[in-house]
Amino acid sequence: MNSQCYVAFLRGINVGRAKRIAMADLRALVESLGYTGVRTLLNSGNVVFRAAGSTAQEAAAAIEEALVLKLGVAARVFVLAHEELSAVMAANPLVEVASDYSRLYVFLLGDAAQRDKLAALDGRDWGGERLEVGDSAVYVWCPEGMLDSAAATALGKLLGDGTTSRNWNSLVKLQALCAAT
Repeated sequence: MNSQCYVAFLRGINVGRAKRIAMADLRALVESLGYTGVRTLLNSGNVVFRAAGSTAQEAAAAIEEALVLKLGVAARVFVLAHEELSAVMAANPLVEVASDYSRLYVFLLGDAAQRDKLAALDGRDWGGERLEVGDSAVYVWCPEGMLDSAAATALGKLLGDGTTSRNWNSLVKLQALCAAT
């Protein structure tokens, strides 16, 4: 059976003092689940791996459970197949708007029902910021950075742990890792 490349995004890992995980431990945990070609990017819970016979949802559930059982860390895990990540990236309407890709964020949606919650934010005037709702992600341009972003703050309050975000530079690197794995 052919294996598929997936990218796992662990929410809130190694942000501040909470949910600290060494990337070597994270790689070992994902490998212990039978996944292969496991690689991490940065120190923030980004994992690329190959799996045969697993769906993205099954992989997310397995990693979430193993995090709690083996490392004592509870974290929401979002998993996208390489093709899904590529589609999310291709749909980004703000790539041409952003002048600094470290301040262009993609917020992954946990499920399609979350899109309904976003009606109040979509189309709002954010000043120099931009927020665009896509099918499975929300794209936010934060020219002053995430911490000072009214759009990112409103999105975080609305969705809570039902989303996780990465900047554009990280997504480009993860997509390249998956293509090479």
